[in-house]
Amino acid sequence: MSDLRDRVEHALKHDIAPALMLDGTGIEVLEVTDGIASVRLTGVCAGCPATIMTVITSLEDELRKKVPEVEILEAVP
Repeated sequence: MSDLRDRVEHALKHDIAPALMLDGTGIEVLEVTDGIASVRLTGVCAGCPATIMTVITSLEDELRKKVPEVEILEAVP
């Protein structure tokens, strides 16, 4: 798995997102460019700005551990 987007999707789906799914939240990778991974949250947390920031901050830290090339994780509506 050498493609950066594939590595980001794999890390989110297999290592990070399962915990989100427990709360009814999903995550979709939209784009990975220039160290920025753009994602969309779905489900329960998708409509709450405070929750989105909390979730994204936590996910960003975990994603950087798995895929260090990603500098920023941003939530897109």
